[in-house]
Amino acid sequence: MLLSRYEWVIAKRYLLPGKGEGFIFLVASISLVAVMLGVAALIVVMSVMNGFRAELFDKIVGLNGHAVIQGYGGRIPDWRELLEETRETKGVVSASPLIEQPLLTTFNGRVEAVLVRGMLVPDILNNETLDGKTVAGDLARLEPGAGRVGIGSRLATTLGAQVGSRITIINPQGRSTPFGTVPREIAYDVAAIFEVGVYDYDKAFVIMPMEDAQTLLLLGDQIGMIEIKTNDADNVRNILDPLVPKVANRGIITDWQTMNASLFETLQVERVVMFVILSIIILVAVFNILSSLIMLVRAKTRDIAILRTMGASRASLLRIFVTVGTSIGMLGIAAGIILGLIAIYFRQNIINFVQIITGQNLWDPSIRFLTELPARTDPMEVVGIAGLALLFSFLATLYPAYKAASTDPVQVLRYE
Repeated sequence: MLLSRYEWVIAKRYLLPGKGEGFIFLVASISLVAVMLGVAALIVVMSVMNGFRAELFDKIVGLNGHAVIQGYGGRIPDWRELLEETRETKGVVSASPLIEQPLLTTFNGRVEAVLVRGMLVPDILNNETLDGKTVAGDLARLEPGAGRVGIGSRLATTLGAQVGSRITIINPQGRSTPFGTVPREIAYDVAAIFEVGVYDYDKAFVIMPMEDAQTLLLLGDQIGMIEIKTNDADNVRNILDPLVPKVANRGIITDWQTMNASLFETLQVERVVMFVILSIIILVAVFNILSSLIMLVRAKTRDIAILRTMGASRASLLRIFVTVGTSIGMLGIAAGIILGLIAIYFRQNIINFVQIITGQNLWDPSIRFLTELPARTDPMEVVGIAGLALLFSFLATLYPAYKAASTDPVQVLRYE
């Protein structure tokens, strides 16, 4: 909106409090602060929701792949041929044999449920999710037949185990004897402790070479599933469609969207709900701009009438008051963006500080999946939030600006 020089002068004058206009200035300041807090809250919440989805996706897909071929009965016989066919499928980046089985482990009298995961040693060492996440020991020490495993940090804490400790893994489905089934118990040395950042994984995962898992579970040369990664996670179903007939008699293909449907759908619904609620908060804040402008127009009625008699057009007055209201909104938006980005950057420090003050655990990993509050700010979302708040601010100025432009100088100055 282009303003002439005198229009800019008047608009700037009306932004500052005049004599007897302290209350109007107070309302305008409250409007600015309300818009600032609304914009900051919306940016923080959307960034955290984006971070949640991205972190969960990276961790879950990093360990489970974009899809898995699960064998009927938990076993895939003659898996090497199927593995090669999977790798040759267009769009498939990698395919790895995998064994995964819930079992029990014991150490120093403590018993915990675990999820034993058998992988080829090269796949363990090259896994992006495990890379750099070792907090003690070394996953490179895992070798077939060496009797060593890697365990999650939460599991290590619960068991009281550390690198070098000897834990026992129990397979209830042991060998059958005339006296019944005897559980199979094998002791392993803890070679590494890792922390991937997902509570459920760190609390339950036990990683070992695939050959050791086959021995523990009495699988022979069979595996439980094939983990698949593609070049497009969102299009994984179409990529793997040609593989379905080849798998039909041996297992079923399950993609990451199906395995984690409830989790990601819940996140998406929560994201939309939070956006709507916080947008309404910004809208309510903008109504304060409307109120302050209405009071300003009433206080400046005589000035407006004089301007009209001096030749100011209705359009000029409209532009002046739209500029005043929009300026308040823009200042609030700019301050809100800065405040939101600062809050995101120091988010973990803020949470820790509030926890110290209140004595409450605000971020329980057992409930919130991740060990730390994630955040990923999308610049386009920030622009969209700023645009939405600016649009609300602009719309709030139209009625007061129209009333100012409609002022009849004859009626106002009749008794002057």
